[in-house]
Order: sequence, then structure tokens, then C-alpha cells
Amino acid sequence: MTPEGEQLLRDGLGALSIVPSPEHIQQFGRLHDLLVQRNSQVNLTALKTEHDIVLKHFVDSACCLRGGHLEGDLRVIDLGTGAGFPALPLAILNPELWITPVDSIRKKIDFVRDAAEQLDLSQVQPLIGRAETLGRDPVHRGRYDRVVARAVAALPVLVELALPLLRTGGLLVAQKGAIGEDELDAGRRAAAEVGGEVIAAEPFELPLLGDARSLIVVAKTRPTPRAYPRREGVPTRQPLFWTAK
Repeated sequence: MTPEGEQLLRDGLGALSIVPSPEHIQQFGRLHDLLVQRNSQVNLTALKTEHDIVLKHFVDSACCLRGGHLEGDLRVIDLGTGAGFPALPLAILNPELWITPVDSIRKKIDFVRDAAEQLDLSQVQPLIGRAETLGRDPVHRGRYDRVVARAVAALPVLVELALPLLRTGGLLVAQKGAIGEDELDAGRRAAAEVGGEVIAAEPFELPLLGDARSLIVVAKTRPTPRAYPRREGVPTRQPLFWTAK
């Protein structure tokens, strides 16, 4: 990463009241270079420029830290991590988090695993899989303190996929674009159905770019009924209380 990219990262994180250490900057720089190198060989992300990677991957991922919901020694699962976002930036900025990045695409998880090893992020343990399957697996069901997700699915879909993985008292922290009241209402109804409650829906802007974002926080208030999550693909095709526009 160039000095200009490093300053862009400092400015973007600074807008979130995060002051990165020299080690953080070094790790993000290494992550940038690894991503660019691997992306030239296999398609991991549509973002190609340093400017976009820094702001739309690194800083955007750090926005999940808004509100202090990811502080402390927590077991976290990142659904639909892609090339490791938000998992890898979160692990860099808070090494107390034990993070399981999940994606169904092997080449992406292979990259996340390699990047975590090269960055000495031993608390990151990537996994190939789908949320519907993991949510029914006793190894994962009800085992996590937090689920994080970034621009993965409509809120009612995400709620059905995420809440089975949470322990009672755990939180889904979902970073999305602008969200309409109809989707939010469907998300509230879906949360009530699968054992939770939407406790925050905060609109904000991506630092330095001004792109519309929302941080949605859903609390797991009771055990998820055994019927959820439904079988693979069904939550996306037939979302609870929601007809995709």
C-alpha cells in the first residue's frame, strides 16, 4: 500500500474515532497487497483500486465497530465473508475477537485462510459452508456471541440465517446500505419469529465517501424454534414476511 493509501486509511478510521497503530497500518498494507496479488489470479473482489479497497473494504468493514457491540473477548461468526470482509479488518483492529469467517466459495475461503496466516491472525479460523447447514449443526447452533454480516441479504433473510447461530443474549450486527421501512418492518417480524428483536437501526454515511449505510443490531432473546433455519436456499427464495422488490 502506498503512503497515500495509508493516509487514506488513517483518515477513514479516524472518522470512526479509531486511531490505528503503526502495526495496524502495516497489517492493512500487507492485506491490501495480498488481496491485489491474489485478485490478479482469481476473481475475489470487483474492487481493484487502492482507494476503493481502503475505503469500501477496510473502512467499510470497520464501521461494524460502531456502537461498541464488538468489544471484548467474543466468539464471532462472519456470514458471507467473501474475501474476508469484515472479518479480517475486525481481527486486525480487535485481536480479542475469535472470528469464524464463512463463505460457500472455496477460493475465497482459501484466500482468507492464507491472509490470516500471513498476518499472524491466529484467532481467525475460516470455514467453507452455508448458514442454513451450520445453523442446524450442534457444533455451531447457539454457539456464537455475535454474528456479523456486511451487505449479505435482505434483513428478514439475514435474521433467519443468523439467529440460530447465536446464544441467547447474543447479537447480530449487520452492516447494510440504506434500508427502507418495509424491509426493516419485515426484519422485525422475522426476528420475532426466530427468537429475537431488532434493538437498533442506525443510518450513517461511509467516511470520506458519504455513501448511505445502516447498522442493524438484532438481539437473540430466546432459543430459535427447531424449524429454523429452513433448508438450503429456502430463506432466500421465500423470505419471512418479505417480498423482494
